[in-house]
Amino acid sequence: MQRVAPLVEEMQAAVQAAVGARQAPSGTLRMTASVTFACQRIVPVLPAFSERYPEIAVEVISSDANLDLVEQGIELAVRLAPAPKGDLVSSKLIDTRYHLVASPAYLTRVGGLETPGDLRDHDCLRYALPGIGDVWRFRETDGEPFEVRVAGRHKFSSALALLEAARDGLGVALLADWLVAKDLAEGRLLELCPKYQGIVSEFETAAWMLYPNRRYLPRKTRVMIDFLRESLAG
Repeated sequence: MQRVAPLVEEMQAAVQAAVGARQAPSGTLRMTASVTFACQRIVPVLPAFSERYPEIAVEVISSDANLDLVEQGIELAVRLAPAPKGDLVSSKLIDTRYHLVASPAYLTRVGGLETPGDLRDHDCLRYALPGIGDVWRFRETDGEPFEVRVAGRHKFSSALALLEAARDGLGVALLADWLVAKDLAEGRLLELCPKYQGIVSEFETAAWMLYPNRRYLPRKTRVMIDFLRESLAG
């Protein structure tokens, strides 16, 4: 029976896939992402997704915790991390680069900086999360990573709050490209030390799509994966 079970499972998956291929994708898709990524990147593209796939309902579970997908019945997760390990199937959505930024008002008031080492003389806006608050990591192109211990009056547990604080001139922030791209383009924030790559935890961080390791991937999940890659990876 142990040898037969995988064959039965494969046959059932093949039947489901064949039936699904003849039908428009439908049903409720439960997915999760961090609060900031959900607000800034997932929700803005949902109108286009809903127009393309009107029979799919999407439940977005915004959480900064790594929820158990199988236990909580979640079919797709987007996580910001180095390459994930474990039983989940992973696919890279976008690479992430962090930018050192400050508002024009802050730089006029306090002055700029030439290298990340100058951050010691600035108010740095930090994450109020264990292990990523007080030490920022940098490296030049093809250079060795180095650390800078930073300080400042304000900490935030939310990247959205940290972004707003930077816009309001409270200090210098280290934020992901997908979060600050519009502010940089429109001049609300200015990039500092652009030849240095920065990070608050580990280099090679990206946004990854993860889903439970199963033989049959429902069409509603597959079309969302393809849609996010099409909409965000560019």
